[in-house]
Amino acid sequence: MIAAEALILAPIEDLQDINGVAFPKEPKFRQFLITGPPGSGKSTLVGKMRGWPYEGYVDLSVPYWWRVHELTYRPREIHLGVPFKGHSEALTVLDDEWVNNCDSLEMDFRRIMIPPPKTWFFGADWRTRYVFEFILPPSDQIYRDRIARAKTGLFPHDRYITPEIVTCQVEFYRTIAWYFWTSGMHVYVRVEREGTPMKIVECKKAPKL
Repeated sequence: MIAAEALILAPIEDLQDINGVAFPKEPKFRQFLITGPPGSGKSTLVGKMRGWPYEGYVDLSVPYWWRVHELTYRPREIHLGVPFKGHSEALTVLDDEWVNNCDSLEMDFRRIMIPPPKTWFFGADWRTRYVFEFILPPSDQIYRDRIARAKTGLFPHDRYITPEIVTCQVEFYRTIAWYFWTSGMHVYVRVEREGTPMKIVECKKAPKL
């Protein structure tokens, strides 16, 4: 998976303000889908946007996932399931099978479905319908925050995390962001929860596809 130093980012200059938070200027309000690892700030950001208050889930290995009902309501928080080599079903970063083997699993990029490009005038352009924001703060910051919130008892998964697991979770989402970008999807990254949106420029150590 892709480490933080491998993904080269640059600030997006043309911005709009949505309830006090900077977003890329071109997309419309209802195009945004917010994703990222647990504890990255997805729910907080969606709340500030006054978006859809309920979480959604998308399995990226399912054909035509871009048409699922969960994506009808936007902007909203989206959790992602991804195919891995040797596993018949997609995994999320909260699945025990992923958590117990996250340092050795390999994403199966061939099984990640990407919306087709628009081919005729009246056809749907699924690649531009959604704009994915990946919230990817530093893993040590997420770890500290999750340890603190574990004391509330409201987040049972946080009781068992380690710095290594959190790093793997961030790299999981960073790798998907990169793959979406290479596939022509509309993607940007926020490395600070309310910081400047960043565009992907280059990946120094890209995984083999």
